This record gives sequence, structure tokens and C-alpha cells, in this order.
Amino acid sequence: MNTVSSLAFVHPEAKLGENVIVEPLAYIGSNTEIGDGTLVMTQATILPGARIGKNCTIFPHATIAGIPQDLKFQGEDTTAVIGDNTTIRECATVNRGTASKGFTKVGNDCLIMAYSHVAHDCLLNDHVILGNATQLAGEIEIDSYAIISGGSLAHQFTRIGSHVMIQGGSKISKDIPPFVMVGREPITYVGLNIVGLRRRGFASDRINAIQEIYRYLYLSGFNISQAVDRIEQEMPVSEDRELILNFVRSSSRGIVRGNMEG
Repeated sequence: MNTVSSLAFVHPEAKLGENVIVEPLAYIGSNTEIGDGTLVMTQATILPGARIGKNCTIFPHATIAGIPQDLKFQGEDTTAVIGDNTTIRECATVNRGTASKGFTKVGNDCLIMAYSHVAHDCLLNDHVILGNATQLAGEIEIDSYAIISGGSLAHQFTRIGSHVMIQGGSKISKDIPPFVMVGREPITYVGLNIVGLRRRGFASDRINAIQEIYRYLYLSGFNISQAVDRIEQEMPVSEDRELILNFVRSSSRGIVRGNMEG
């Protein structure tokens, strides 16, 4: 059975799964879906278009599925999708999509910390962490296991690769390729996210091979095109190699610059 406070507002057309808890003064509007076992805490706001998965926790004053802060938005029927086991902390906001994609998505097992903003048409994959007050502009894509530390600002259309660690307060205007750490001002590549990779079971040989690829990209003196050619010629084929090369080749904004002194 669901536990819905008499002091909460739940629209009659809202669809709640089993064992959902809705605390006093929470607001759940029409055209919303909330999965089994999810907790909607006091004064959280779930607006039309929200699709929230199972076993999520929505903290006080968080708002899911607000309309996009995009002047091109014309009231399209769009959604904000939150995956299973994801936590949205206090005062965080996840806006609906626009006609561009039709949805904004936060994946499974994510943590969106307090005062963070996920704008229209963003796509966050699984196990992503946004530190407190991280601000994502529209149509940003973040791959699995990326961590963006608190107070970071990301420019629209940027892409952030898997297993990335980004220093707090960073201004992200270029794409961040997989497996790396970036920081400083202006933002630069500072090495591999070795601690994160080891925590996720990457063997030393695998980490060393990834590190060698980034030596070509950032420490060899080659430009990006030359480095890509040398990697293809000299590095053995692997899933990690192809992931990095495909990311670099498909980057429309260009990847973050290197730190030649590092």
C-alpha cells in the first residue's frame, strides 16, 4: 500500500506504483508516473511530464519536470525521466525536454546533489554524480560513472565521457573524454581518474594502456589528428581504445586541452 499524507496534493490522474511514500506538503501533478518504493519528501514538487523510477528519493524543495528555460519551447508534450534508485537532493531541478529530443533523462543509480540543475534535453547515463550546485545547460550528455564536483558549470551541447572526474568549480566548455581527470582554471586534462578506475575494478594493465593513449593525445606534442593516427597505428585494438577514439572523432566542440607541464 502507498502512504500518502492527507496534507500532500496528488492529482487523481497521477500514477503511483506500490509502496510509494508521499510526505506532507508534497505536490504531484497530472501526467506523472512514480515507481514502486519511491519516497517523495515534504515540499517536493513533481510536475506534469515526470516519469520517476523505482526506489528513488526526492528530497524537499526539489522540482522534477519544470518546463524548459528555453524561449523556443512552445508547450510541447515532453518528459523528464528519472531512473531507478536515483536520489534528487534538496532544491535540485530537472527540467522537461523540448522538441529537440522530447525528454530529459537522468539514469539509474544517480545522485543529483542539492541546488544542482539539469536543463532541457540533457542525457545522464547510469551512476552519474553531480556535486552540490552543479549547473548543466541544455542538451548535455554525460556517460556512466562520471563525477562532476560541486559548483561546476557546463556549457550547452558539451559531452562528458564515462569514468570522468571533474574538479569542483570547473567551467566546462569543451568535451571531456572518458577516464580522465580535469581541473584548474582554465580547465585542462590533469591525468587519468586512476582512483576511480581502480575502485571500479580496472586492472593495472588496462589502466596503463589507457594512460598510454592519453600520452599520445596530450603529452606527445602531436595535434589531435596526428595523435589519433598514431594511436591507431601503434596501440593494440581494445574496447577502451575504440571508446576513446570514437569520442574524440565525434566531438563537435573539441576535447578539453592538455596540460603540457603535467
